[in-house]
This record gives sequence, structure tokens and C-alpha cells, in this order.
Amino acid sequence: MDRRDFLKAGGMAMIGSLASPTIFGAPEITKALSDKSAVTKAVGVTFAINHFGTSENDLKKVLATALEKGGDYADLFFEHTYQNNLGLQDGAVNRASSNIDYGMGVRVISGDQTGYAYVENLTLSEMLKAAHTAARIASGMGNKNPANLTEETITHNHYGVKTAWDDIAVNQKRPHLQKLNDQIFALDKRVHKVMAFMDDSTSHIFFCNSEGQMYYDYRPMISLAAVCIMQEGDKIENSFASRSFRMGGEFLTDEIIETIAKEAVDNTSLLFKAIKPKGGEMPVVMGAGGSGILLHEAIGHAFEADFNRKKTSIFSDKLHKKVCNEHINVVDDGTIHYNRGSVNIDDEGNEGQKTYLVKNGILESYMHDRISAKFYGVHPTGNGRRESFRQVPIPRMRATYMEAGNVTEEDIISTVKKGIYASHFTNGQVQIGAGDFTFFVKDGYLIEDGKLTQPIKDVNIIGNGPKALADITMVGNNYQMDNGTWTCGKDGQSCPVTCGMPSALVSKLTVGGES
Repeated sequence: MDRRDFLKAGGMAMIGSLASPTIFGAPEITKALSDKSAVTKAVGVTFAINHFGTSENDLKKVLATALEKGGDYADLFFEHTYQNNLGLQDGAVNRASSNIDYGMGVRVISGDQTGYAYVENLTLSEMLKAAHTAARIASGMGNKNPANLTEETITHNHYGVKTAWDDIAVNQKRPHLQKLNDQIFALDKRVHKVMAFMDDSTSHIFFCNSEGQMYYDYRPMISLAAVCIMQEGDKIENSFASRSFRMGGEFLTDEIIETIAKEAVDNTSLLFKAIKPKGGEMPVVMGAGGSGILLHEAIGHAFEADFNRKKTSIFSDKLHKKVCNEHINVVDDGTIHYNRGSVNIDDEGNEGQKTYLVKNGILESYMHDRISAKFYGVHPTGNGRRESFRQVPIPRMRATYMEAGNVTEEDIISTVKKGIYASHFTNGQVQIGAGDFTFFVKDGYLIEDGKLTQPIKDVNIIGNGPKALADITMVGNNYQMDNGTWTCGKDGQSCPVTCGMPSALVSKLTVGGES
């Protein structure tokens, strides 16, 4: 169907789903994805071809057209995503919205050239126009024909769904958001206001390329978050808590609501006692979990292969060399069950995998997409990701974390005479090439004579990512993943990610506080 008809029909379907929630449903898909078993052709590729209204013969024609100007390689990326959002403010669920995204992109690679074009109308003629455009951008001297298409079996499903979001109407979601609001108010009489949101999405992804690969992936996502605003006398403080997973309706439990409510209240309550510490260079203990954002931003981006291939990363000449303490292991993992950053197969046909970036202090691997893997003569690591069918895939993180060490958090803190303990981070800035960073610490504690004392807030920490990694002298045994609503931006694209780490001691960072 053309774009106008699709939007009209899609809008009607979404409205209809409030009362008749299976209108988008494919029962065989939900059943197949209800565990971690493989997704076979019968419920995968065949479903996808029918879902996007195409055929294997049409796909071959589009791929052949994409290679008509001498390209070395071509791929097609189809996407149908529908997203629902509910918002709560002033004690009631008073905002709701839905969005549908639908289309496909054609990529052609010829040497160092990449041609890309996308369409939102999946007729054969429109797809052929996109293929012609991409082929002209990345022309070459080759004379390749696409290989016969062969369905790829997803051997491990990392985000099995028990209840598809298609099957849950708005009036079934609203009580969960209301309960979150009510529990936050019940936990502390100082609570003045609550803002909360719930966002769920479902993506049907279909991919094929000129090497004959063909796969289908069903990608769910749910995010639940709350901002808590509290007042004590004339002082007002606010903080937040969130959780996000690749899960279906089974995510919505009393336990997750209680966890988010308590975390939001505890985080806010702490700020009334917090002070701004004196600034200067000092040891910093990174708390387990959310401190992984430092690992992601200040270090992780510098391990992405495109920055190293272009020699803009400080790590471009450090592959297989020691970069930090031998007790440190840094991982980027696409295989954690239900994790927000996980991928069964990335957006250019490579299976999700666990990749050691740093092992025993040695820079073991970069994060590769198809282009960088060919440049370095290695296999792709499953890090080729894109925001949507409108963009090309590039090396992106998934779930980036540091593995646990061999000491307790108490042991780490006991070694610090004067420093800070950083609990929660919010925004920051990073210069990816050099690795220089500034991060805003929402809350934490002073460390005095080996003990946590006064709570602190609104502190900047300033440093250099590679140097901070090298200056980590102790790593705790309390690894924790932060399953918040982390989203990574790069080259104008946003992708869902997660991060985590155990407690770790950075021997010195600059802390911006009171003079």
C-alpha cells in the first residue's frame, strides 16, 4: 500500500487496538518468541515478507539494481515500528500518544564509498528508485550479482515475549502508572509532585543482502520512569528513577513499580542533607551501576572502530597493548537477556555477541561494523546499529560494562583519606578523540578517613577517559548493570543502550566544587 493509505490504515489499527488489541498481532510470532528458542523461517522470514508486502523475487530485483553501477555489496533494511506513550502529571494519566514508522533503506558499498537511500512507500517501483540512487552514489568497477537468498536462523532469542504490547490496551496500562504515582506519594509526606511516563514499542525488522543473508527480528521495548519533586520548608529537590528492558507486558509487575517508587523517593530525600564539597584533585570512588555512564561516554566511544579506523581515537595505535590495570575487563555485550541494548542480530546481519574490549588490562578488540571489520581483517562484532531505516548502520555500543573485581566496596572506601563517592550521574560532555570529559554528579558522599560521611550533590568531575581508565587501582566485587532509560547519540542517530560497572577507585580526578 502507498504511504498515505498505510498511515490511514495504521492509525485506524492503533485506535482499534485500544478495544481490539490483536489487530497487528501475529499469534505464531508471539508464541515463537515466548522463550529463548530459535526463530525459524516459518515464523520469521515468511512472516516478514508477507508483513512488508514484498516477495523474494522483488528483493532480488532490488538487490540487483543496487549493484548495477559496480557496487561490491548491497543490503536492504525493512522496519515497521509502532510506539505508545502514556504520561502522568498532577495525579492523573493525562497524556497519550502513538506513532508508527514504516519504510526501508538500501545501502550500497563500493570500496570506501557508501550510498544510501530510503523510501516510506514499499512498492517495487519505489524500492527500485532507492536502489538506483544508492547505486549511483557508490559506483565502482565490479560486476557482481546478488547471491541466492537464504533464510538465517536466529539461534538465540535474547528477548522472548510472553505478552505482546499489541495485546495490551491503554486502559490496561493506566492503572500501573497511577499506582506508581500513588506509591511515591505514600512513601514520604514531603512529596510535592510526581511526573511519570510509560513508553512501549514493537519493531518488526527484516533484512537481506547481496550475499544471500535474510533474517527477521521482533524487537520489543518498555520504559517506565518517574520524577519525584519534594519540598521541605522552603527547599525543593527533585530526582528520578527508571527501568527499561526488551520485554513485553510481563514487565508490568507490582515489584518493578515498588522498586522505581522507592528509588525515586530515596534519591530525592538524600538531596536535602547534601552539600557541595570543596573542589580540587582527589580520589573518586565510582559507585556500582550508574557510574557505567563514565565507562560508556569517556572510554567506550573511543573503542568504536570507525573512530580508530579514521585515527581520531586516542586508542587507534593501542590495539593489543596494555591500557590499564591487569585486573580490569571491559565488555560490550549484545546477548544479555531482556537488556535494553541487546540485539539478536545487528542491523547489518551479524549475530549479537559478547565482545571483550579490554581483557586483563590489554586492549583486545574494537567494536566493529561490516566496514571496519573488513578494514582490520577481522569478523564483525555485532555492533552495526542504526536509529531507523532512514540511517546507515555504524559501530555503536550495546550493553557496555566492567566486570567485577576481587575486593569489597568497603575495602575500596577504606583506602581513601579524602575524596568523594559518586552515586548517580546525569549529563556530561566528552571529546571522543582525546577522551576529555566533564560529568555532572547528581548525588554521592564525601569520603573522610576511609568512611562515607556527608551526602553531596551537584558536583562536576573533570578528567580524561583513557587516563581515568589507567588510574583505576581497585575494582569491587559488586558488579551491577544500570537498567535505566539510557539512549546514546552519535552522528545524529540515537540508539538504546545500557551500561554498568562495579565500584571502582580512580586514584585522581578533578572535582568541581566550592572554592
